[in-house]
Amino acid sequence: MAILPAPMKPRWLRDLLRFLPLKSQFVLSGSVRDLQAHETTPGSASAVPLSMVLTNELAAAGYERILAYDPIAGLRVAQATGAPATHDALLQELGLQSANGAAPAGTDLLGTVLERVVLGVGPATAVIVDFASRLIMRSDVLAAAEHQLFTRALVLTQRASARPVGRNRSPLFNSILWLVDKEGDLPDWLIIDNPRLRHIPVAKPDRLARRAVAASLIRSLPGAREASSEVLGRAEQDLVDETEGLLLMDLNAIVGLGRAEGLNVTAVADAVRRYKVGVTDDEWRKIERSKIASAEDFVARRVIGQTHAVTHMLDIIKRAATGISGARRGGRPRGVAFLAGPTGVGKTELAKTVTELLFGDETAYIRFDMSEFSAEHADQRLLGAPPGYVGYDVGGELTNAIREKPFSVVLFDEIEKAHPRILDKFLQILDDGVLTSGRGDRVYFSEALIVFTSNLGIYSTDSSGARLPNVTAAQPYDEVRSKVRSEIDSHFKVVLNRPEILNRIGENIIVFDFIRPDVAVRIFEQMVVSILSNVKEAGYDISLAAAARTQLQSLCLADLSNGGRGIRNQLEAHLTNPLARALFEHERGAARFEISKVVVGVTTSLVLGPAA
Repeated sequence: MAILPAPMKPRWLRDLLRFLPLKSQFVLSGSVRDLQAHETTPGSASAVPLSMVLTNELAAAGYERILAYDPIAGLRVAQATGAPATHDALLQELGLQSANGAAPAGTDLLGTVLERVVLGVGPATAVIVDFASRLIMRSDVLAAAEHQLFTRALVLTQRASARPVGRNRSPLFNSILWLVDKEGDLPDWLIIDNPRLRHIPVAKPDRLARRAVAASLIRSLPGAREASSEVLGRAEQDLVDETEGLLLMDLNAIVGLGRAEGLNVTAVADAVRRYKVGVTDDEWRKIERSKIASAEDFVARRVIGQTHAVTHMLDIIKRAATGISGARRGGRPRGVAFLAGPTGVGKTELAKTVTELLFGDETAYIRFDMSEFSAEHADQRLLGAPPGYVGYDVGGELTNAIREKPFSVVLFDEIEKAHPRILDKFLQILDDGVLTSGRGDRVYFSEALIVFTSNLGIYSTDSSGARLPNVTAAQPYDEVRSKVRSEIDSHFKVVLNRPEILNRIGENIIVFDFIRPDVAVRIFEQMVVSILSNVKEAGYDISLAAAARTQLQSLCLADLSNGGRGIRNQLEAHLTNPLARALFEHERGAARFEISKVVVGVTTSLVLGPAA
């Protein structure tokens, strides 16, 4: 029987073995349904059920007889690896009728057997009660039979005594081990302040546990037999690195998926990705490199006058598409960008343009207006309500969206308006690339591009609470960028006391410039062309006389404080609305006109004449 050496044993197991001579009952909770690392052959560990680990370790500790119980199969004798079968003899000794090595037993009979075992005087005996959480309906309101069982268990903790047993004459109790989902599943009065019972949490597998089983798992993948030790070592490292937070059962399933889909041992990371996001195709690999390489002109046509922002954003996209970013380790998002700057300068437009560049549709991005999440409990909208609350069965808006579209651009607009409690969730996304929904499902962001937009740093507040401009269009861009960055740093570090979020974003803060007059002219011209093109699709051929164009430009560019959005609003007031009014009132026969003059009053009107 192979047993893991002490340094490799998980903490919960070391705790259990240390207290076997001191406590008569144990409650194991947490990851009890997961597999556990166990040495099956000298120097080689495999992932095996917890029941097998407990049986072998208890046998090695001196327990000659081990019983296992679950509510369906009843009682059976658990055999340590390599031990002779003793099924019927032990069950008959306890007064049980066995069939095929198992004796059906309900709650009443289980209580009787526990008493016979704990107070018995023969060889050291242990009973492992699996699925103990299912023995009762509610831990705070017990039925008569349930109350009887656990009252008997409580009394037995006090009546049990340790005695020297086995070859080493080590003191051991006849022990009971309860396996539960969480500590609160059993009555509090059995566990709390009970000096003869110990609660042992079974944690998720740490890096050492994953590394212990990685070697044996990797060797079952296609190509492993022919692979060099260096290739196998890299594959093991990938499996350990990419599965942070997963169970050993998940590692087993990942390798099973790899075998089923014929993935080579060199593609372990791809098997992990497929298991996490639940899709086979990698949409990032489908993106044509030539498309991204020539994207600067495409993006710059829509995000005008922000060359530095476009270049920086495309650098992030290239890192994401090639997968060379160090952030890929551990399942972090493909990329993250924090777009800061004045209103109407193209921050949201850049996110839309990037989405169209990557996925062919600018509406394919997932957008959240964070001004809607300013309340303390608004995180429940994103993640879903916890069990027992209204909306628990619906799930969260964010977690549902990512589960449906793992390959996506996720835009969090005006992030500074979100409640600080929600920012902690972003820390989980940026650090681990995973969120746990209210229903307990793990949702992965490893294939998403995360984009934040913010107006932080544009305005500051004086001692009286008045809002003052922190930067203006009169300042050069370098000064604007420096001041905005400084205010963003101060907001996260001093105001929110969350410098770690800023740390995760790193140098991916992109500060947009104000819309300068020369840029404003280009935006104006592009918007006019777009409006007239839309009018032409409606069946009208409209042109602008030079004088009218100059007059319209003067009206639209008089105030650039609202950026490109302000120009669009002015065009709507001085061109789109009056043009729609004029065309509606005009006879249907004529379809070609020239706007010769813009007449400004309470409402703007246009003078239309026949086109030249």
